[in-house]
Amino acid sequence: MIRLNLKKTLLGSLGKFVLEIDFTIQENEFIAIYGKSGSGKTTILRMIAGLEKPEEGFITFKDIVYFDSKKKIHLPPQKRNVGFVFQNYALFPNMTVLENLEYAAENHRKNQIEELLELLDLYQLKDRYPNALSGGQQQRVALARALVRNPKILLLDEPLSALDPFTRTRLQEEIRKIHKYYQLTTILVSHDKPEVFKLSDRVLILEDGKISNVGKPQEVFLNRRTSGKYSFIGTIIDIKTVDVIQIITIETKGEIIEVVSSENNFSVGEQVLVSSKAFSPMIIKI
Repeated sequence: MIRLNLKKTLLGSLGKFVLEIDFTIQENEFIAIYGKSGSGKTTILRMIAGLEKPEEGFITFKDIVYFDSKKKIHLPPQKRNVGFVFQNYALFPNMTVLENLEYAAENHRKNQIEELLELLDLYQLKDRYPNALSGGQQQRVALARALVRNPKILLLDEPLSALDPFTRTRLQEEIRKIHKYYQLTTILVSHDKPEVFKLSDRVLILEDGKISNVGKPQEVFLNRRTSGKYSFIGTIIDIKTVDVIQIITIETKGEIIEVVSSENNFSVGEQVLVSSKAFSPMIIKI
């Protein structure tokens, strides 16, 4: 179990604001943190990892104190049982795949490295350098490197945001498989609602440094606003007005669909829920 009680002053686009978190994560739970850019999501991960220091509060993992401002405890990152996958991969460009994993491992755990290379379909690529790998391959190496020291906590900072939809979907499946296989407690920062739906047990909504909602993704995002038997989330990419109706083009998981709506309060770039009981889909703001 991870217990977070944290306070830290951050600088956002509108000036200073205070990030305040009081939250408990159960062992082996998959948590997603969702919110606008600059709301403090990545800072939470970095404080858990020991890369940033809170101003007040505490972080505990089971009976281990990672941070406690009153007791003046601040464990360095290498003493925290944490693996971190960064958005930009952060691989060493002058090292091969194998060398990147060996550098991160303690005592070059050969069996562990080979298991990860096989599990993440990297064995045939172990002698390549990062610049010879695709984005998806580099991200799998970053994931393997985060796991090579057998962490109990896996932190994922928008790890798939730069990938194409097909590769993203494949890696989502691998992340969920790894979470279960290694019995991890995983915390994911993501801007992608379908990704949060697919991966997380619970989602934490962060607004201006405060938790505004917590719950299962279906409860938090859908809020039982429709009884439709089929639904999905997508992003509006085009709107055309024809007489008194709007033809709304929506992208979801790499697919493009058109939905007719009599409402005129939608805008390009919004994420929406499309729901249908039969052949008459409804489109709802979320």
